[in-house]
Amino acid sequence: MKGSVGDSDSRKTICGQWLQIAAGLLVFAFGVHLTIYANIGLAPWDCLGMGISYHTPLNYGISMTLVAILVLGIDLLLKERIGYGTVIDALLTGNFVQVFNDLNPLSENHSLWLGISVMLAGFVFMALGMYIYMKAGQCCGPRDALLVGVGKRFPRVPIGYVQIGMWAVVLLAGWLLGGPVGIGTLISTVGAGAVMQVVYNIIRFEPRHVKHRSVAEVTQVLLRVQ
Repeated sequence: MKGSVGDSDSRKTICGQWLQIAAGLLVFAFGVHLTIYANIGLAPWDCLGMGISYHTPLNYGISMTLVAILVLGIDLLLKERIGYGTVIDALLTGNFVQVFNDLNPLSENHSLWLGISVMLAGFVFMALGMYIYMKAGQCCGPRDALLVGVGKRFPRVPIGYVQIGMWAVVLLAGWLLGGPVGIGTLISTVGAGAVMQVVYNIIRFEPRHVKHRSVAEVTQVLLRVQ
C-alpha cells in the first residue's frame, strides 16, 4: 500500500536521494573551499563565530557548533522540517571542505583580484550545490533551512535578496562582537545572495517551493514492509 509520500515511497528512491544530497554537498563544499582559498576575509557566519569566541571561553569551532544549534532551534520555531538531509549536511559538509583544503595543490593566494574572482566562482558552486541537495526534498542544513524559513515569510522577495538581508544581520552581530571584517566579508555578504539569485533565475529554481519530508516520514517508508 502506498503511503503519504506518494511516488517516492521506495527504499531505492530514498537511497538515491541520499546520494543526490551527498553529491550536492560535495559541490557546495567545493564552493566553500574556493571562498576560503580566496583568502580575502571571513564570511559573515565565520565572523560571528569568531566574535563569540572573543567574549566566551569557547574556541572558534565550538562557537560555530553553538551557532548551528541556535540556528536549528530557530528553524524549529519557524516550523521548518528536520530531515535526513539535515543530518547528512551536518556529517559531511565540514569534512568535504576539509578534504578539498587538504588536497589543494596551489600555494596560498595573495592577490586581491584573483581572490575576488575565486570567491565569486565559489558562490556559483555553493548555489548549484544547494540546488542539487535541496531538490532531493529531504530538508536542508540549519542555515539553509533558516534561509528558506525566513524566505517564506517574505514570499515576494527574491530568495537571493533574503539571503543578503540575513547575512547582513549576521555580519552586524559578528562585527558588534568584534569579529574580523575584511573586503571578502563585505563581498560575501552581498555577493553570495546576488550570485545565488542569478543562478536560480537561470535554472528556474525556487527553494521555497520544494516539498521536504521529515526524518519521521522517510523513516516510516524505510520501515514499511515492501
